[in-house]
Amino acid sequence: MSEAAFINSENTLPRHVAIIMDGNGRWAQQKNKPRHSGHKAGVEATRNIIQECARRGIEALTIFAFSSENWKRPKSEVNLLMELFLTALQRELSKLHKNNVRIRFIGNTSSFPEKLQKKISHASDQTAGNTGLNLTIAAGYGGRWDIVESVRAIVDEVKAGKIDPNDITEESISAHICLSGIPEPDLFIRTGGEKRISNFLLWQLVYTELYFTDILWPDFDVSAFDQALNAFSVRQRRFGRTAEQIETKLNNGRL
Repeated sequence: MSEAAFINSENTLPRHVAIIMDGNGRWAQQKNKPRHSGHKAGVEATRNIIQECARRGIEALTIFAFSSENWKRPKSEVNLLMELFLTALQRELSKLHKNNVRIRFIGNTSSFPEKLQKKISHASDQTAGNTGLNLTIAAGYGGRWDIVESVRAIVDEVKAGKIDPNDITEESISAHICLSGIPEPDLFIRTGGEKRISNFLLWQLVYTELYFTDILWPDFDVSAFDQALNAFSVRQRRFGRTAEQIETKLNNGRL
């Protein structure tokens, strides 16, 4: 097979990047610092990657800030994460809005502190009309929760007579799932060395290219992001087609 068949023929730059930002705690441990210092350093890394996505013209970025399983962590760490989340929103919102970034949140935030819930709602409302980078923050989120919520919404529509059960399709489920309305992720990045998706965007990642790195999140800089993007650019995205079909369409200039 020729080298051309391995090239990501659809686009060398992903439209949508999804990231599990893992390794804050281990980063702090390696430096003999408290865990909260790792989370603070992680916020700085997040800011840099958001800026880089906006600069490159990437359409959407989804980051896993707090999973539904993170509630199992020590209460002191959860409280610190909530405080850090609120502080980061208060500090960054104005700049993100000024740079035309649209912020939205996915997940069950009902157990978050009331002040944080209000700030989340305010950030979503204030940036709703922005047309730049779509920044989605998954907070209190779980992929299985996402699918269950979609099913519940469809069941309600069936009960109301709005839809026939026989008409339920992948498309109708996708329309109710989180991230509907923006392209599904093209590239998934997980830092920190773990090689799993940890209940993140289970429905949406079906054809996403997966990229894992041992770099801990606070150390994930623009150079590391470049490596991930370069790896994506040489992936062959078949979407069920054969390599021969891809190469033929490449040669015919159809992809």
